[in-house]
Amino acid sequence: MDADADGRLTPVGGEGGPLRGEQPKKSPSSISKNPGSWPVGSAPVRAVDGAGQGRQQRGRVPLPPENLRVILAPVRLVWARLDRKGARKLVEATTRSELKRVEGFAGRADAPKILADRLARRLEEQMRLHGPIKDPVGWLIARGLPQRQECAEPRCDEGALLDSGRDCPRCEDRQVDRRAMRHTVAAAVDAAMPGASETERRTATERQLHETVTARAWAKAYEWEQVRARQAAAKARAKAEAAQPTPDCTAGQVAPVVLPAPRPAAVVPAPEPDPADAGDDQELVLEDLTREQVRDWRVRAMKDHQVVFDHIDQYGETSARRLFSNQLVDQTQHLSRLGHLDLGYATWGQA
Repeated sequence: MDADADGRLTPVGGEGGPLRGEQPKKSPSSISKNPGSWPVGSAPVRAVDGAGQGRQQRGRVPLPPENLRVILAPVRLVWARLDRKGARKLVEATTRSELKRVEGFAGRADAPKILADRLARRLEEQMRLHGPIKDPVGWLIARGLPQRQECAEPRCDEGALLDSGRDCPRCEDRQVDRRAMRHTVAAAVDAAMPGASETERRTATERQLHETVTARAWAKAYEWEQVRARQAAAKARAKAEAAQPTPDCTAGQVAPVVLPAPRPAAVVPAPEPDPADAGDDQELVLEDLTREQVRDWRVRAMKDHQVVFDHIDQYGETSARRLFSNQLVDQTQHLSRLGHLDLGYATWGQA
């Protein structure tokens, strides 16, 4: 009895504590009482407040600033991997910048929730399609936080409006245009290849769509190049005019008295010429056309594509695009090429 008592191990540090070599058991409620504990992977990593940064141990990451915690809550596991202070500062700066941008559209009350929903949506997409995040800093500042604007609408974010959450109308219009273009090309290919198989028709349709989209992209790039060239020329002219010296006027010089000129007689305006009456012997000046005349020309071109080709032969393609619009000229040229489909056509990558 006494020997058993003498050989019994006693707890270290008093009664009730763990024996030497034993590990203390953690209560499941201890984590729930510490909302700052964010487990990452297989090792628990705890985030502490900024006041305890001087005493934090290795493996602990401080919480983000209080005004950013609601936004970064969906990615708290990603934040817990930012063990370097410089990385956390970079993510905080990017978060504030995106928050300020969203506030400009949705207001201060709704902006944090919109940004948090964006991070949750991006994180779910990342885990579903690409797997675990290898670079937490790069993912947060390049993929998680930035706005994904899919059209020219500044409020667009992944096809939805930031201020209302509704579908972006410009993205919907683009989708409708793409479907209409695909339907038109597919119908033309089916008409030109009645005996071809489904695979051959699908291949020809995809090839023709690629050619059409590429041609439109080049036309738009050329148009923007022309716009930038005109803007640069106008800026150069304005700069040259500003550099010219202005004539000096002496203080004692008196401005001459100018008598009012006699009122001219009323002039009856001549009737505007009809675009349909313009023959080959009459020169067409685009600057002299009214809005109604331009509209009449475009209506005629939509009904008869030969009007576009005649204008190109006489005045050039640039003038035709100014008068009939790039879309109408591209469509006319595209439809004229569909009558000459060749299955032996090589794509640009093979050429």
